[in-house]
Amino acid sequence: MRKYHDIFLNDHRIETQPLEGEAIIRAGRYLIAQTLLANNIAAVDPLSPDNLLIFSAGPLAGTSFSNANRISVGCKSPLTGGIKEANGGGTFGYALGQLEIAGFNLHGAADDWTIIHFKKDGSIAFDSAQSYLGLGNFECAARLHDQYGKKVSLAICGPVGEYQGLLAGIAFSDIDRRPSRLAARGGVGAVMGSKKVKAIVVDMDKIPPLVDRKMVMKSIGAYAKKLRESDVILNYNRVGTMSMGDYTNYMGGLPVRNFTSGQQVDINQETFKLGGDYITELNNARGGNHTHACMPGCVIQCSNVYVDSAGNEVVSPVEYETLGLLGTNCGLTDPDDLAALNYIANDLGVDTIETGATLAVLMEAGLAEFGDVAFMTEALKQIRLGSETGRLYAQGTARVGEHFQVQRVPVIKKQAISAYDPRVIEVTGITMMVTAQGADHTAGNVPRMETAGKELDELMEASLSAQLTNAAIDSLGLCVFGNSVTKPNLDFMLDTFNSAHGTNLTADFFDQLGRDTLLLEREFNRRAGFAVEDDELPEFFYTEPLHPKNRVARFHAPDVHPIYDQLGSALENVEGY
Repeated sequence: MRKYHDIFLNDHRIETQPLEGEAIIRAGRYLIAQTLLANNIAAVDPLSPDNLLIFSAGPLAGTSFSNANRISVGCKSPLTGGIKEANGGGTFGYALGQLEIAGFNLHGAADDWTIIHFKKDGSIAFDSAQSYLGLGNFECAARLHDQYGKKVSLAICGPVGEYQGLLAGIAFSDIDRRPSRLAARGGVGAVMGSKKVKAIVVDMDKIPPLVDRKMVMKSIGAYAKKLRESDVILNYNRVGTMSMGDYTNYMGGLPVRNFTSGQQVDINQETFKLGGDYITELNNARGGNHTHACMPGCVIQCSNVYVDSAGNEVVSPVEYETLGLLGTNCGLTDPDDLAALNYIANDLGVDTIETGATLAVLMEAGLAEFGDVAFMTEALKQIRLGSETGRLYAQGTARVGEHFQVQRVPVIKKQAISAYDPRVIEVTGITMMVTAQGADHTAGNVPRMETAGKELDELMEASLSAQLTNAAIDSLGLCVFGNSVTKPNLDFMLDTFNSAHGTNLTADFFDQLGRDTLLLEREFNRRAGFAVEDDELPEFFYTEPLHPKNRVARFHAPDVHPIYDQLGSALENVEGY
């Protein structure tokens, strides 16, 4: 059994309900979509007290089951106006699981800035956050640990979230207590700021009760063994997500200088210094760490700790999306420059995808040359200060592009496109067009499929298959980087869930969970006013051939919008609808 809390911030009232069996397992994206619909959130102002902010841990949270301690955060997005689930790694979901908490909803807004403290004894305290306001995330975390001790996990609203800047995510502690694992996308940090919650502190305890503990512990070891035997996982372990940079640069689908090129350098003629191979070799030679786990128990260890030439830590982690959007998309070529800017972004608690796309649009507008590190640093300083200029920049790519009347603005549903150019990496492009989550590759990423000459039906089938898988993964507290092992071993995974929670889930559960989630998300956006035209790519993708393959986008919104029709038009299979 697990507890689920509804927390009313205006009067500190708490309503708690027990969850058992399948209700614990249907978590994350599914729970968020179901809860937002049930509370009629689609029509509310996302920065008003009427919006909900939902935190949901997966069914294996609190155990050392590898890559099963993701934490999902959900709300109506102030960036897109649609549904948003953003998930992060770290120890927050792990800590909630250890306190036997499945999740909680934040209702309303506090009268004064607040820290919520989930205590080991089962109580929940509300402490003043006044002395923490304006702090960067790293200083804030250090002070919180001074106050609450080392054996806690943190969720922090950074200084940009405090003034409701739409770049803001929510920062969670990693295994070394860095507040550097973000639920980054969609402005979820701005919603936390609108509720005047500066931080959430969760005590750590012990592995929670399980129906068949012995069987679950056996499964933990067996799953770790399967991961270690996977060639895909070995590559993640060696290079991490940055390996995708070498691939997209080679394929010509890497965002470069505001999506005006798909390749930064010809790798047959020049070293690609923002690729995973180069950075890994450089960082390892300096004494950095490229086998870092962001979650307790994770054997994938795709994270990293990047160090400078003297071996001093600069930032953890440097990820592919940061490399693409904050790096090559802004014209950077030096990994040391990227790492320094990455650290500033982490201290601010902002989405490096949205931030990088915004800075590149500012360069496109003529405010600086591409690759101008001093300009980027100053822009982040203004965002940190919340100056008039900084607050404008903090509204994100779409709004900044509109303000400066820029023609090339790479967004869908007002959210910045991830580091996969849809002219070349077409299946992921279709996913970013149609998903209710905005331009989000994690909804269904198929970056390595060669699509030239293939028909739309085949590409849509590949996108939908990936979306169904990822919707289920995101609803189970699992990390997507384990998919190469998780998906071929669904019977094993279901046996583990059944052992943990006394359920009798069958083979069709995984697919049905994905279908239910996508249906709920589509219905939320329909109620929020989204229509076919919201799936369209910006015009320049259709009119500007991308170097070096000289391809343009082939598909428009009416072509791809029907992708979910085969899932059904009603919600009769979804509990409560």
